[in-house]
Amino acid sequence: MSTYALTPSRSLIASDLLKLRRRRGLVAVTALLTVGAMTITYGIIELLHVASPATHGPAGGVVNLGHGAWVAAVLGAVAAAIVGSMAGAGDLESGVYRDLVVTGRSRLALYRSRLRGGLVFLLPFVAGGYTLAGLASVVFAGGHPEPGISLLVTTGLWALLQVTFYYLLAFGIACLLGSRSYTIGTLLAFRLAITPVLASISTIGIVREFVPGVALQALTPAALGNAAQQGPTIAMSTAAIAVVLIVWAVAAVVAGAWRDTRRDV
Repeated sequence: MSTYALTPSRSLIASDLLKLRRRRGLVAVTALLTVGAMTITYGIIELLHVASPATHGPAGGVVNLGHGAWVAAVLGAVAAAIVGSMAGAGDLESGVYRDLVVTGRSRLALYRSRLRGGLVFLLPFVAGGYTLAGLASVVFAGGHPEPGISLLVTTGLWALLQVTFYYLLAFGIACLLGSRSYTIGTLLAFRLAITPVLASISTIGIVREFVPGVALQALTPAALGNAAQQGPTIAMSTAAIAVVLIVWAVAAVVAGAWRDTRRDV
């Protein structure tokens, strides 16, 4: 089989992207978890400040940027689980996957197309939500220290990395299990419940460093302080962080591709 046959065309990727965009419920939920969450978070903080300046500080500043980054990371992971599971298992559950396979297209090309299409669908929402957080942290800083351009960019890349990583996990697991609901439940339980518990158990020592959430936490921009902390921070080298994240992401994507290309239709 030629390399071209294994590579998804732009039209195929655009088709997968369009299928996601046509799901109004998916678009609404993703927008709410990203852009909507940021709008609500900073809107409430600023309204409280306007109503009672003596009690509540302004919505901007470095500290509140950290809070916004925390919201982006947590709710972004939820959005990644939902979009990744839809991109990975949506065609299979709806019965469309069989029709795509019988056209003669390479299954690997179909897999890679859905992987890219879902990521192209998700990241603009996350970037839009973080952009609102960055603007609010500067515009509504008041007497709080304003974040510099370097911190804004670094924090944004950190948030995008988290969302991208959990999207890859969700997509791979969805293709492996062939179920959206199981994928969402498994990933959210791992991200929101299991990871914080494992990170807090000091007796397991170095084993905690193999948990991807711990590695991502270690990458939190130091200038944000404790505002973006989601649990105890465990010191890790950059090389160790890269290895942990790459191994987990590659393992999920490869396992999903292996199952997807060998599934009976």
